[in-house]
Amino acid sequence: MVYIEEHLNRLYQSAHGISLHIDLKKENIINEINKTLEKNNMKNDIHIRLIISRGNKITPYQNPNANEGPINFVIIPEYKKANPKTYKNGIKIGRVKNIRPNNDILNPQYNTLSKLNCILASIEANNLGYDEGIMNDMHGFISTCNSTNLFFVKNDKIITSKGQYCLNGITRLKTIEICNENNIHYSQKNFTFEDIEDCSEAFVTGTFGGIVPVSTLENKSLLSTNSESLTNHIRKLYLKNIENYIKSKS
Repeated sequence: MVYIEEHLNRLYQSAHGISLHIDLKKENIINEINKTLEKNNMKNDIHIRLIISRGNKITPYQNPNANEGPINFVIIPEYKKANPKTYKNGIKIGRVKNIRPNNDILNPQYNTLSKLNCILASIEANNLGYDEGIMNDMHGFISTCNSTNLFFVKNDKIITSKGQYCLNGITRLKTIEICNENNIHYSQKNFTFEDIEDCSEAFVTGTFGGIVPVSTLENKSLLSTNSESLTNHIRKLYLKNIENYIKSKS
């Protein structure tokens, strides 16, 4: 289970943020995941989704007081492997009107099922012919995509948001660590679409896909899928880190 420690840390942080108490230790969760995988004889190319709720509802009412504990803990493992063509051909992204909220509306750093604005952004992106929609924050700065974190390459430098209005993605964090460890210049800052519309590359990050090159930014073709691109260089370093992580756990 790659980077399971970071994923569980985020799980507990998100639960704490919405006042949901998880009465299981991390070791218990890992043991339950392993038991589920063993029961189903699942070993490779598995994508695991954990869902935790406050317990059963005694009546259809949104107040948490209508929940009976203990928590419901669901493990969903599925055979799921990214299509290799995605890394060869890249994806197309572009701007959508739906924006990322701030903490006073819905904290975007909590990994919860309350993702209606992201779903609407995904629908909007699909209607525009994009694989992912670029979402601004409430101040008009680029924040992230509807289901992935977002990076641009301009003048051989990585540009990404400050991360304040996007999910604190594990792969996003690992990408920034890779830049630090390999002297790859990057900056986390506020910027608009106009600041990066002349970028040479872009890529998105996520747990399932890892680092995915963007081949088209709206109507502009990018160099992200080229074998010598900075995007592919970072992706190779990321895959190497995963390989080293697995070896350290074996």
